Amino acid sequence: MSPQNPTNKELDTLDRAERLSAAIAALVARKRQLELEGEVAPSGCYVARYQARGQRKTYWYYKLQAKTPIFPTTKGGNRLSRYQHLGAAGSAAHVNGVIQVVRRVQIDELTKAIDSLKDSWSDLYSDTKK
Repeated sequence: MSPQNPTNKELDTLDRAERLSAAIAALVARKRQLELEGEVAPSGCYVARYQARGQRKTYWYYKLQAKTPIFPTTKGGNRLSRYQHLGAAGSAAHVNGVIQVVRRVQIDELTKAIDSLKDSWSDLYSDTKK
């Protein structure tokens, strides 16, 4: 065969490369869209429910919690806290906190998928050299 006529294997590789490229582009676009929709919780954060007891009643509140201190404290200074109080269920801060965590999880998963597809891209072309 002449170098100008691609073989079936080369055409198959090109088709798979195009599918990988299209999938990566779609995932990158979705990730950008999520980042533009609003605030994203820091990595490793989650919304935790906790109980506060009053004299007569028990109250449930929510907080955004991190593994390490990253949130500024209300006392000011350079002190950081692992918690950011979100308030009672359904409060604006609570709902925003949950949505921020959901965005973070989606962005993290999209990043993993993009990295996986990029690895597949590398595998695709490393296989053709063998």
